[in-house]
Amino acid sequence: MIKHPATYTNSFIPIFAELLIGCDNVLDIFGGVGKLALIKEYGFTGKVICNELEREWAETSPYNVDEWHIGDAANMDWAESNSFDAICTSPTYGNRMADHHNAKDGSKRVTYKHFLGRDLNEANTGRMQWGDKYREKHFEVYKECSRVLKNGGLMIVNVSDHIRKGQVVNVVDWHKEALTNFGMKLTEEIKIETPRMGFGQNAKSRVQHECILVFKYYA
Repeated sequence: MIKHPATYTNSFIPIFAELLIGCDNVLDIFGGVGKLALIKEYGFTGKVICNELEREWAETSPYNVDEWHIGDAANMDWAESNSFDAICTSPTYGNRMADHHNAKDGSKRVTYKHFLGRDLNEANTGRMQWGDKYREKHFEVYKECSRVLKNGGLMIVNVSDHIRKGQVVNVVDWHKEALTNFGMKLTEEIKIETPRMGFGQNAKSRVQHECILVFKYYA
């Protein structure tokens, strides 16, 4: 497997499995290496479908994903409208993991580019710092999610704020608002304390928890 810098925290997997009880299929639009498929070890009996823009992560996945698609989550032309019971995914956070300059020293880099070993696709949110481009791209992606998700379906989003120049960037609130614009109704917000990196810029001022946002979609 080609390493990915931001796979799901292990403790989230059984939570996803419980939330997805009764779903015949679930789509991860930002599939990464397909770790969502571990929900099958916690009783999920439906199909796990993953969409990922970077082919290497998909093709080296060690997980039991039922179906892979390679492409931009903002244009999933392979998927029929109203075809998924649930979407469960983790968008990028717009933090320093999006750095894609060529490092000139030997310091440790935990970024999407450095783990993949090459520049990311221009459409990949993993190369987008928090800002207009990041927000516009996710808005396009969520519009596509509203097309492929069934009426009454679940939208589960794992996301986190981060620190920039000593201040909290309210990434979670933005994703809540963006999804609400597409008919998603927030039914639950789960905050879970997670370990964070102890090095790099802002190492001493990390946001200490991640959020799992659970929405119901009403077309």
